[in-house]
Amino acid sequence: MINPASLNHQLGISYNTDNSNNLPVGKSAVESKLSQYQQEKLSFDLVLDGTGVVPVSAQQEPDVSKQIKQLKNVVYHYVGEKHEPSIVKLQWGQSFSFVGRLNSMTVDYTLFKPGGDPLRAKIKLNFGSYMSNKQEALKADRQSPDLTHQVLVKAGDTLPNLCYRIYRDSSYYLAVAEFNQLDSVSVLTPGRQLYFPPLR
Repeated sequence: MINPASLNHQLGISYNTDNSNNLPVGKSAVESKLSQYQQEKLSFDLVLDGTGVVPVSAQQEPDVSKQIKQLKNVVYHYVGEKHEPSIVKLQWGQSFSFVGRLNSMTVDYTLFKPGGDPLRAKIKLNFGSYMSNKQEALKADRQSPDLTHQVLVKAGDTLPNLCYRIYRDSSYYLAVAEFNQLDSVSVLTPGRQLYFPPLR
């Protein structure tokens, strides 16, 4: 196998914008707001060689057809117990790591033996990033004041401090106390769940 000469790593972000037909008179543009981070993509080419020109290690299969089969077993085939293809980790040196699943694989046979068996093939591989729901939530770290937050009260917590942590403004403590039907704003019971509604 000949290592890739280059890697293509694609990242993207989607934004929501209001429909320009609904703009107020005199307003020429709207503020775009984050919608989502798009799935990262990684693509590269490999060359599998069975001519003997490229030295291979003792562990590497010299037959191109068998190399392709081994590659497909790792990245393409359906895993029955998981009901999906394998999730793979691609490591390039010490600086680049990518976890994902195969989106597409194109095999371009470029050289053959007289009997028709392939001697060389160029493989185009395209992967999409993979992240479990738990990993996505940890990465997102959504601490936005426009989402409802649920907080478990700990000893020493005060309502103004919790409001500052959620909203970056402690002055909402009376509204939060009313929302949670608290009898007192000065004493919070450890272990109680408090809800912090989105700011309107």
